[in-house]
Amino acid sequence: MRVAFVFASAFSLLTIVILIFLWQDKGLILLLIAVPLIAIGCYDMLQTKHSLRRNFPLIGRGRWFMEFVRPFVRQYFIESDIDGAPVNRMFRSIIYQRAKCNLDTNPYGTKIDTYRQGYEWFAHSMAAFHLKDKDSDPRVLIGGPSCKKPYSASILNISAMSFGALSNNAIRALNKGAKMGGFAHNTGEGSASPFHLENDGDLIWQIGTGYFGCRTETGLFSEDAFVETVMCDHIKMVEIKLSQGAKPGHGGILPAAKNSPTIAKIRGVKPYTTVDSPPAHSAFTTPIEMMHYIQKLRDLSEGKPIGFKLCVGRPSDFIALCKAMVKTGIKPDFITVDGAEGGTGAAPLEFSNSVGMPLRDGLRLACDVLTGFDLKKDIKVIAVGKVFTGFHIARLLSLGADLCYSARGMMMALGCVQSLICNTNECPTGVATQKENLIKGLVVADKSQRVANFHRETVQAFMQIIAAAGLTDTTQINRTHVFRRVDQTCIKRYDELFPYLTPGCLLREPYTEYLEKDTKEASAESFNPEHCIARNDKGLDVINSPNET
Repeated sequence: MRVAFVFASAFSLLTIVILIFLWQDKGLILLLIAVPLIAIGCYDMLQTKHSLRRNFPLIGRGRWFMEFVRPFVRQYFIESDIDGAPVNRMFRSIIYQRAKCNLDTNPYGTKIDTYRQGYEWFAHSMAAFHLKDKDSDPRVLIGGPSCKKPYSASILNISAMSFGALSNNAIRALNKGAKMGGFAHNTGEGSASPFHLENDGDLIWQIGTGYFGCRTETGLFSEDAFVETVMCDHIKMVEIKLSQGAKPGHGGILPAAKNSPTIAKIRGVKPYTTVDSPPAHSAFTTPIEMMHYIQKLRDLSEGKPIGFKLCVGRPSDFIALCKAMVKTGIKPDFITVDGAEGGTGAAPLEFSNSVGMPLRDGLRLACDVLTGFDLKKDIKVIAVGKVFTGFHIARLLSLGADLCYSARGMMMALGCVQSLICNTNECPTGVATQKENLIKGLVVADKSQRVANFHRETVQAFMQIIAAAGLTDTTQINRTHVFRRVDQTCIKRYDELFPYLTPGCLLREPYTEYLEKDTKEASAESFNPEHCIARNDKGLDVINSPNET
């Protein structure tokens, strides 16, 4: 191929010289085209980094072009309505339609194979009734016995997305949409920015391991800084982030180049410095210490609801938290369960694909454990992970959730087209970028209305589903309402697949079989299972395998 390129180049130049001699204008045009291409080909032959280009000069560059256009060709021309990932076209379309208040009905029947293994549906009732408009805004009161300022939340809210990950206009539009629709907006761990506060929407302030917005110069938790922020009337609840579905247990880094003066001021760090968010919190190191930290935040906030967010890992970790609640008598007001299917956060492939428990599994376990320790009645559970439709909400509530967050749904309501370049700062719709020339394309007045529309239409669709089931209240949804095709000949209800636990059954032995081992391993004094802690000859804690004693 290299020899062929040399001969072709030489022949081309000779031909062009002849054309210049015979037809000067046409020959010069060809020269201007051919010489750069020949130069690129010569460079390809001489460079040593890419063997494909070295062996196939110029032509080998076609591979990179095809790699570039492949995602767009696949998304717009090849994939079916139900095959796309991470969000298929069927769900993207319904989000766009509802955000724009376009016709969202589906003609000619479902496109889903209803006989495939894993197909799920919600059971309607002969006692179905017509939904009235006044019934389409269900609220959930969040706040346990120790909460002085409970918050009445919508059934669907905006999940955690920080300013910095999203643009200032995206944050403005989300919060304005939340204000218009009467639902809450989670700040993400980047703290409450001026853009979150500009439109007076209700906020859930998330505090991560970096303590952005409430940290000392050394990165520790600052009570004074916390009080200064949490006293804002628009901050209705505080959420302690333990882990997130996209990269549980990973932590994160804010690169110096992205740490602009604006972001630095909001997060309470020095600009143009690299800032670490460690995998674990420094304000507490055991489940019991964590419960006391929750009480501290509740006291400092003068009684606002305090909760925490996690992607479930080892069941014994979550059981340890519940044992600490029982031992201290301190309970969070809410718990957010994130799924390992991840959200908007960029993450290493291994963490996105292979770390953490998927949402419905984690949600089922969390709700069962809370019931087993007789805590569920005082703690609201928020589910987050691919919530796009009314059925998604209903299915999660059937497993035990009280309300839901949506991140990608809200981003698509803003105009996100799933270009999958969120982590490059090149988002073409101005949602996940800090480039002003791209941000200006996102018009806050228009997109905020779309966010409010998507919320309203999705909640209404959810309420129509439960009305079709003959239910008058969201609290009536349970595991008997969702059916799953296990195989071609077996269909089971959720309560058969995931049997309910008796309240208080984990407070004493004998424990339920599927949680017996994890309950015995869990300790309120440590996040590590008891069988994994040992002492070496220097008296230091070490981690042993479960088979060691």
